[in-house]
Amino acid sequence: MKTGWLVVNHFLATNKFTEHYDWLREAAEKVNITLSLKTGVELMNEIGNGLLSPEPLPDFVLFWDKDTRLASALEQMGLKVFNNARAIGVCDDKSLTHLALAGHIPMPRTICAPMTYPAVGYPDLSFVKQAAEALGLPMVMKECYGSFGFQVYLANTLEEAEELAKKLAGTPFIMQEFIAASLGRDVRLQVVGDQVVAAMYRYNDNGDFRANITNGGKMKAYEPTEEQCKLALSACRILGLDFAGVDFLFGQEGEPVLCEINSNAHFKNLYSCTGVNVAEAILDHIAKNI
Repeated sequence: MKTGWLVVNHFLATNKFTEHYDWLREAAEKVNITLSLKTGVELMNEIGNGLLSPEPLPDFVLFWDKDTRLASALEQMGLKVFNNARAIGVCDDKSLTHLALAGHIPMPRTICAPMTYPAVGYPDLSFVKQAAEALGLPMVMKECYGSFGFQVYLANTLEEAEELAKKLAGTPFIMQEFIAASLGRDVRLQVVGDQVVAAMYRYNDNGDFRANITNGGKMKAYEPTEEQCKLALSACRILGLDFAGVDFLFGQEGEPVLCEINSNAHFKNLYSCTGVNVAEAILDHIAKNI
């Protein structure tokens, strides 16, 4: 029997997260894998010298966190990590996602905000006007790090954009073209290995420009187009992902426009919507690749 560590964040212990860990461990049993839950605290290590609390290493690691430093340390110990540290890091930072996929995958026009420091702020906001003139208004502003749509904002006027920039000073963020045709709707494609295993259409009918379920969006099963599947698989290959949730907006003619990629997307809603158990697909993929 193969062994693995399911590495999770020590401090995210709500049911929203822990129920996914249970699904993954149950899926592991079905493919003859013993998957032990480990947290970043339990796996603290002296860089270059191994774990502070030594124990036998597993055959692989299923990394269900965004602690890329820990993922890199485990890779340095010779462990195979799904997803790998680089892929997790690039997905977690929306600016890096766009930099990595630029020229390969259609995406909204995107500008990275210039770096500043919290203690300095933005005494000069002329860059916001430059971005608004290039991208148009309304303009989407996204913190580079964030989940469930909570750190995504819509600036309808230059004044709103400047106020948001002042509030975000010291926090990396990007400014993006607003895809009006996709107002309040998008699609999530779940990729595992070299397959799209499930998809759902998300929509918000309460006026919110975001389609995230956590923000009040609704969902229904969706049959992805050939182009959406092709682009989702291509994006995951470029980023080196074994599995991911790939979100597409709808362009003016209905064409897919990549919104973002989630390296460890939650899958409960996808199961409720489609009946596809993504945990089983992920563990089946891992079993075939260790």
